[in-house]
Amino acid sequence: MCLVLIGWRVHPEYRLIVAANRDEFYSRPTESMRWWSEVPGLLAGRDLGALRKVAGDPPGTWLGLSREGKGRNRFATVTNVRNPKDERGEARSRGALLMDFLRGIGDRHMAEPPGPERYVLDVAAAPDDYNGYNVLVSDLESLWWHSNRSALPPQELTPGFHGVSNGIFMTSVIPSPSAAFEASQPIWPKVRGGLTDLRAVVESDPGNVARYFEVLADRTEAPDDLLPRTGVPLRRERTLSARFIANSMHGTRASTVLLVREDGSFEMAERSFGRFGRGDGEESFSGSLDLRERQV
Repeated sequence: MCLVLIGWRVHPEYRLIVAANRDEFYSRPTESMRWWSEVPGLLAGRDLGALRKVAGDPPGTWLGLSREGKGRNRFATVTNVRNPKDERGEARSRGALLMDFLRGIGDRHMAEPPGPERYVLDVAAAPDDYNGYNVLVSDLESLWWHSNRSALPPQELTPGFHGVSNGIFMTSVIPSPSAAFEASQPIWPKVRGGLTDLRAVVESDPGNVARYFEVLADRTEAPDDLLPRTGVPLRRERTLSARFIANSMHGTRASTVLLVREDGSFEMAERSFGRFGRGDGEESFSGSLDLRERQV
């Protein structure tokens, strides 16, 4: 993913709201979101293009929801940290980072698979196993973020609106209509604008999936004075500053919306795209999770 916008416990009827865009080369083999036969209970897209994958492992993914049974729900998503000088061909696929959590894989000596806190602490102990990433993992009870290129340790995210793109920091704001967006690092324009629009939908029409897709579809490029500097040419930096990217070789391949209600019911929808942002189909699923009651 290259843009992830999240509302975490910001509405009395919704536990988790996610609107995310995956940007990737159009040539990378991909299958759209579906239930996985080889990983029962997993709903996710399938990345078939990972170069370093352990024999016997299933494909990777960029965002997924897993329901394993009572109280064993898992959500995870990832973005890369953009730095052309820090990309190693021998690094493990970032999609595998998600799959380990979604499949409940941990230390074989543990009686239970690791929860989100234990998981991010474990992966943080080996930062060079992967190229730069931001990872978000949750059991729908807590939500954790970690970047292996940040000086910050793994962080539990408090109730609020949170956004991440391809930098090494998370942007967060408390769930108040008057709250300003503040962060210790510069806020990327696509994240700032995306969170503003996400919050507007949550406050006015939180169950409207189409409106979240509209938030993700914005193709506005940021002015040059607000662009981040990530080591790519200015013209490309400008193109990449839009929430939705539509080029000939690289762009937004999938937009995903996930709504998890407090009663455990959920909707998850994905729109796929080809070159220049051409629509390439839509998938939509619904179901239920066994959630613990919200603590007041």
